[in-house]
Parts: sequence; C-alpha cells; structure tokens
Amino acid sequence: MAPSESPRSRRFRNAVRCRQVHRAFGTDQQSVVALAQFSLDIAEGEVAVVLGPSGCGKSTVIRLIAGLDFPTAGTVLVQGRPVTGPVPECGMVFQTYTSFPWLTVVENIAFGLRYQKGMGAEERQERACSLAAMVGLEGFENAAIGTLSGGMRQRVAIASALATDPAILLMDEPFGALDSQTRMLLQEHMLTLVEETDKTVVFVTHDIEEALLLADRIYVCSARPAHVLAEIDVDLPHPRTYQTRNRRDFFQFKHEIFHLLRDDFYDKALAEAYGQR
Repeated sequence: MAPSESPRSRRFRNAVRCRQVHRAFGTDQQSVVALAQFSLDIAEGEVAVVLGPSGCGKSTVIRLIAGLDFPTAGTVLVQGRPVTGPVPECGMVFQTYTSFPWLTVVENIAFGLRYQKGMGAEERQERACSLAAMVGLEGFENAAIGTLSGGMRQRVAIASALATDPAILLMDEPFGALDSQTRMLLQEHMLTLVEETDKTVVFVTHDIEEALLLADRIYVCSARPAHVLAEIDVDLPHPRTYQTRNRRDFFQFKHEIFHLLRDDFYDKALAEAYGQR
C-alpha cells in the first residue's frame, strides 16, 4: 500500500524517530540480536502500532524510545532530541499490572503527581478523580486495587500514565493478558481516550485486528531480529468501533498483513533449514 497522510498526522513530523537501530544482548560470541536496521518515524498526534510476532523485539523498541534501554548502534530521537536516559515526555503502560496494591485507585493515579512542582494535594486529588472518570472508573475512586478486575487495573495503569500529561504514551501490549471480551471493550475505550487527549501513541501488539482498529499507521515487523517489513497507513474511517471489523477494507488490510508476516516466517524458516545443512 502506498504511504499516504494519516488522519491524525499533521504537526511535528518526527515526535519519535528511530534510524538504523541495532540492539544486541549478551557477548559477541553468544549475543541475541533483537533489532537490526530498524527505522521508523512517528508523527505528533499519531497512533502508531508496532506489530509483529511474539519475541521479535517489539518491546525493545518501546524501551529504547522510553530511554529504559539504549541501542547497540543507530539513533533514537524523541521530539528531535537524542535519547540519553529516561524520557520525561513519555508515559508508559506495561502488559503486566503496575499499580500499587496497598493504595486506592485515586492514590495510584495521583502517585506520580507528588513530584509535580506547584501542585498541591487538592489539585492532585481533583486531577486523579478526573482521570479515573476518563478511563471509566467513576465510582471506584476509593476502591482498593486488590478488589478490581484485570481490566480495571489496566484502566488504572493507563490513567496513571496520563496523570503527568506526557506528550507521548507508550503502550507495551497493555491488553495482552486480558480475556477477549474485556480486551475488545478496552480497545474501544482506548479509541475514545486517544481522540479526547490527542496524544501521540506508540502501541505494541502481535494482534493484527487490534492494530488495525487502533492505528493510524502500522509498522509491520519481521521475526527476530526485527526490522520493518512494511509501513502501512490505515485509512479506515473514524470514529472506529467494533463494527469497523466488519468492513471489507478491514479484511483486505488484515489479509495483506497476515501474508506479509507469513511470508517472512517461511522465508526465515527456509533460510535456517538450508543454513543448517
């Protein structure tokens, strides 16, 4: 598919830029290469999905952008600046629940706000309550985290990541551990949340339908070591809902991406088989 201007790509063209990134773990003799010649450009206000098979190196991309890890070679830029450490412009949501079980919903959301200069306790409380309502937790502000379902805990994690108003929201398979019904509900809620906050979002998943439902742009990644097989602009109309999955063009996108991943898998399997002979 030819690249085109995605519906939310309109301002700062390089909110996130990775150029020829290589990341290897371990010694030279026993190294595991997670990323090889990995490049992408994510525009401000865009929902970019990094899609690929499990274990391909997708989470490594997120960690590099957040400044929680560093490339072996290549460059990672956030808002035009090289990443040299944790990036304050980024908020992160992990696959596993990251809430503090001894705190309530509001206390969890407000936790990071304690370090915001000039913000008093009352203002922190108001902002946390507002975010709780935004992610669908109105009425549960004072609930103990241990009493919540997995889906509700992830809503807390998303609200906590939004609390400091980051320019970029990084989401590492945040719905991967949830049942399919809860996952679909949170996907739809995520669509509404993105429209309301107008954040730049980098979302990692191995689920093709999830990627198509959420993304303005998809970076389809190869099996490890990951590089970008294709950059696809998802010109499905907004607002998107569960019914978007029934569109003919949705199925066409899904078919194309599936075959990209399938062909890459078999190409690498053949290369390994011949390499072992």
